[in-house]
Amino acid sequence: MSAAAPLVLALLAVAGCESTSDDAAGPTAAPSAPGDRPPARVCDGPATGTTAPPAGAVAVDPAVVNDLAAKTRDNPPRTTFWLRPGTHRLERHRYAQVMPKRGNTYLGAPGAVLDGDRTNQYAFGGTAPDVTLRDLTVQGFRAPHNEGVVNHDSADGWVIERATIQRNAGAGLMAGARQQVRDSCLRENGQYGMNAYKAGDSIRGLVVEGNEVVGNNTDDWERRKPGCGCTAGIKFWAVNGADIRGNWVHDNRGTGLWADTNNNDFRIEDNALEANDGAALIYETSYNAVIRNNAIRRNNWVEGRRAARGGDDFPYATLYLSESGGEPRVRARTDKIEIYRNRLEDNWSGITLFENADRFCNSPANTSTGDCTLLVERTDRCTRPAIASAPLYADCRWKTQRVDIHDNRFVVDKAALKCREMCDRMAVLANYGTYPDWSPYHGQRVAKAVTWGQRNRWHDNVYLGPWKFVAHDPSRVLGFGQWRGEPYGQDAGSTLDAEAGG
Repeated sequence: MSAAAPLVLALLAVAGCESTSDDAAGPTAAPSAPGDRPPARVCDGPATGTTAPPAGAVAVDPAVVNDLAAKTRDNPPRTTFWLRPGTHRLERHRYAQVMPKRGNTYLGAPGAVLDGDRTNQYAFGGTAPDVTLRDLTVQGFRAPHNEGVVNHDSADGWVIERATIQRNAGAGLMAGARQQVRDSCLRENGQYGMNAYKAGDSIRGLVVEGNEVVGNNTDDWERRKPGCGCTAGIKFWAVNGADIRGNWVHDNRGTGLWADTNNNDFRIEDNALEANDGAALIYETSYNAVIRNNAIRRNNWVEGRRAARGGDDFPYATLYLSESGGEPRVRARTDKIEIYRNRLEDNWSGITLFENADRFCNSPANTSTGDCTLLVERTDRCTRPAIASAPLYADCRWKTQRVDIHDNRFVVDKAALKCREMCDRMAVLANYGTYPDWSPYHGQRVAKAVTWGQRNRWHDNVYLGPWKFVAHDPSRVLGFGQWRGEPYGQDAGSTLDAEAGG
């Protein structure tokens, strides 16, 4: 894999946020060990912002209801607006919102807040590109399920910096192509902190850097709509090219970061992923990623424990790759998924590589309804008899393949987790294929492929604690020696100290 050295973060003072800085030596300096960098503690600090309007800026008065929307409407594109200190409000109508024009900039003074008053659905909408929001708090909006408050229509080229987007229903923020979200606080939103989704299109060139993403999914959507897959601190859909670095993603109800359906070319590095109720990271039906230098601690306690208590023997893990892998035919900065130099500490289990034998393009079991792999343009091609032969037999599947897991440190203390079993596992496996009746993947075909035939490899890792290993299917629970020996041959060069983790 080609892997550029991690970038140095310089977390600046932010509106409603507390700043930290990285003391690494320079732009090519990697941390001496994963987790050395401080998390991006950007929520709950002193308010900062632009204390006086820049030359030529239009001042916005919080005492005048709808002043921001009206002045946006009445001024030309590329106007800079300066929001005075205080609470700004829109008209009391569910669809009242600010509709930026191309290149507009919105700057908040210290203490500037745009409040939806639990009435307005959207704060900033429309399709105008290249809009900037800086030093502004946006709160109290009520976007519907699967919709967002800021950049509601997923316009391209937006820059969100030093913002606090909090306590809104739906997603605090949507995303478009070339969007940058930096040094911001995405906190306690009802569904997502950010939903990186654009209807009918992929999102290219997304940067999410130096943010704190905390306490999202307050409306507990997975309970309200079981199995919806519609929650996370941040959810990514069909994003092509993303740099997710230097963020603190913690205490979200459900998954921390979730990339779902035809994402590609992700770099997830130098993040602190901590104490999320579900997995720290899910990478699902997606391609080609680098996951490195992350500190991953105390995740999946709630969801992992719930599954174990229910008698489910599936190895739910804190890093979960489902039908995802490297694919050289899909253009990216890497042609595999490489997971390295991470520190995983006291999570509910470690890394699971899974491939659902019944989930493929055009299968009724495919929960990404209507989507096909990036190798097949038309879903209806993936049917019998053609799917049983090359090239469709291979290309109609999202494959967990070419995953390289190395130089990580895995620590588990079962006493700290208050766990007797099911919290100490690594896994590579599939289910037994049964559905639909015309599927060419029945039986153990996929389980054998993901375990032995698709270049999934652990090596040169350090294990502290009584780790166990699952291969092929949930019933095959292995000790370290069995995992390393034939026929599995995993973790060459790795070490395990069963007593050291606790």
